[in-house]
Amino acid sequence: MTTPLKTLTIAGSDTSAAGGMQADLKTFEEFGTYGMVALTCIVTMDPTDWSHHVNQVDPQLLKDQLATVFSGGNPDAMKTGMLGDQATVEIAYHAIKDHGLKNVVIDPVMICKGETDVLNPDAANAIRDLLLPLADVTTPNLFEAGVLSGMGTLHNVDEMKQAARKIHELGAKNVVVKGGKGLNGDEAVDVFYDGKMFELLKSEKQATDRNAGAGCTFAAAVVGGLANGLSAVDAVHLAKKFDTAAIQNGFDLNNFLGPVFHPAYRIQEIGKLV
Repeated sequence: MTTPLKTLTIAGSDTSAAGGMQADLKTFEEFGTYGMVALTCIVTMDPTDWSHHVNQVDPQLLKDQLATVFSGGNPDAMKTGMLGDQATVEIAYHAIKDHGLKNVVIDPVMICKGETDVLNPDAANAIRDLLLPLADVTTPNLFEAGVLSGMGTLHNVDEMKQAARKIHELGAKNVVVKGGKGLNGDEAVDVFYDGKMFELLKSEKQATDRNAGAGCTFAAAVVGGLANGLSAVDAVHLAKKFDTAAIQNGFDLNNFLGPVFHPAYRIQEIGKLV
């Protein structure tokens, strides 16, 4: 057997395993890659009301994790997820830039599932200023795209296109603004923009709240596609199919949370993943 492709996530731990590095590693494996993680924070949830608590990893410990990862050479593709604070964003920036990483996906996580406020405005600004210029693909949801573009709440596809153009101008090579179920209508619509053309990615909207982890899973699937040699647009299209299947097969984990099911696309399309 040949040495497998390697993928890396610099991200937090979602203890529920719906999103975060748990979703990333599960998705990486579905794409036939050897997934690695540099842990940035640990998110726990209060079982009485599902409020979130974010506990940052010491900066030196994060640097030591990255040194361990890079001791085996660069990954074939990588992503960032929840970083948490400005210092962590800066460490991720230097890891990507100093090692000349390729196939970089920036998932600009700014809030926890079910929350409504930016966790750390300084971190959000650092993601915009430091990480977006390094992104081969960035995958903001409606909220994140509104923050990064300075447009605030996005209401329709035209506004998503405007936000994608503004985010591209910040340095990202390819932008996917994820509409998900946030727009009116029967379809879940995402907007892809590469600086030249827009493309709409559509799927039937799922009448479910069992979609926790969908954003992390989508970005991780883009990483998996890029690692396997797909172009950005083809990786995004495959990620859309992968994520849609995961959402369609979501389940109730407890009274508060319904995560997506990461193996669903493989189970539906045995032998046809890549």
